[in-house]
Amino acid sequence: MTNGTLKISQDHVWVQTNGEGAQVGISDFAAEALGSIIYVELPEVGDEVTRGDSFAAVESGKASVELPAPISGHVLKVNEELEDAPDLINQDTYGKGWIVVLAIKDATELDELMSKPDYDLFVAGAAEG
Repeated sequence: MTNGTLKISQDHVWVQTNGEGAQVGISDFAAEALGSIIYVELPEVGDEVTRGDSFAAVESGKASVELPAPISGHVLKVNEELEDAPDLINQDTYGKGWIVVLAIKDATELDELMSKPDYDLFVAGAAEG
């Protein structure tokens, strides 16, 4: 994975653009904070997703969290492996732990997300404050 195309929202949801659309998942910080993920509620292929609205949910022993979409679009693919192995999110957050692939509706929304280095600074600042 190249960090150049990885963008992360303040809600700890990442977007990785590639030829087929944008893979979406939760950040390493969020996965670590949640602990071992035991269930993932996936959307349906074809669902319309609006930036800021919930597109999926993850559940750990600590909490159940609705995930706000970092960008708008429609669901091209869902990671069905998560149905049997939700802990892939913990094991390979930015790889096999992806949740959905979205067709990007408005590419300018990507500009409002943080780069990985900026996100790391954001998380470090939040941890201090």
